Amino acid sequence: MPVYERAGARIHYEVHGEGVPLLLLASGGMRSSIPYWGKAPWNPFAQAMPGYQLIAMDQRNAGRSTAPITGANGWQTYLDDQIGLLDHLGVDRFHVAGMCIGGSFIMQLAGAIPDRVMSGVMLQPIGCADNQQTFLDMFDDWAAEQRPIHPTVSDAEWTGFRQNMFGREDLLFNATEADVAACRVPLLVLMGTDVYHPEFTSRRIAECAPDATLIEHWKEPEHIGAAGVAIEAFLADHTPAG
Repeated sequence: MPVYERAGARIHYEVHGEGVPLLLLASGGMRSSIPYWGKAPWNPFAQAMPGYQLIAMDQRNAGRSTAPITGANGWQTYLDDQIGLLDHLGVDRFHVAGMCIGGSFIMQLAGAIPDRVMSGVMLQPIGCADNQQTFLDMFDDWAAEQRPIHPTVSDAEWTGFRQNMFGREDLLFNATEADVAACRVPLLVLMGTDVYHPEFTSRRIAECAPDATLIEHWKEPEHIGAAGVAIEAFLADHTPAG
């Protein structure tokens, strides 16, 4: 089982195929991990995607990944894991596709290392739209599972971590509309339609980002085939020749 180790974290990852790197950031919220792709309408592992190297990871304390927990944990911690894994694998430039919480991860990567991100595919990104308590509750459910594994972590540290993740009322929790407007990375946004993935969030990303395309219908059986074609065309269009 391939593992990348950083500052006490053990991040499980998988690499499939050869070619242009495509980092995959799964759905599942705080449980974001590779198996969630098998539940997704668009599953990159089930597609014929020759020419791409698929890089998937279990986020810390999800799936088979483990890590310490402190009150300083937050979006930056996940970003450091993701960039660290890419560096560990010797990946310079890459595409990234993320579902659910993966949309927020993408925006953070685009802000931190824009010259390395060729494009981002956001599938039903999460966002703050009169639903903040839903995400705080989701964090609490995950934390209840994790507390027995981390018995020395204090209540204050759990509260700090929770606040760092979902205490802000920004568009993507970790990014404001101004952050999205400053994004230099081309984006393909496949619209969400529920409380975790508000339609408002997807539309607003597409409106604010300088280079973004919105696909409104994609999850339904009659649309998923065309959506897959659109995703692959988008990635190809933003892969430099040679």
